[in-house]
Amino acid sequence: MVGSPNGSNSNRLREVAQNQGVAAYMVDNAAELKADWITGKRRVGVTAGASAPEVLVQQVIDRLKQRGAERVTQLEGIEERVVFPLPKALVPTA
Repeated sequence: MVGSPNGSNSNRLREVAQNQGVAAYMVDNAAELKADWITGKRRVGVTAGASAPEVLVQQVIDRLKQRGAERVTQLEGIEERVVFPLPKALVPTA
């Protein structure tokens, strides 16, 4: 699960997985992925909170490939095109 630990959307996704008996871990970035989470697993699912940038998701997938993932299969779903603007305090002024 790629997302911020303080994100309600991300936490809800993690809870859904855990309630189904699936081990679920949340990472802010690929560097937080721990080898023991995936050692011996035949399949690993990756999902992300709504505000998680696609680049972070791809970096997690790349890290899984570096650790031995042989194949990546993207499951069908609804593709969202939501863009979250930067908070006003972070918008550069000219």
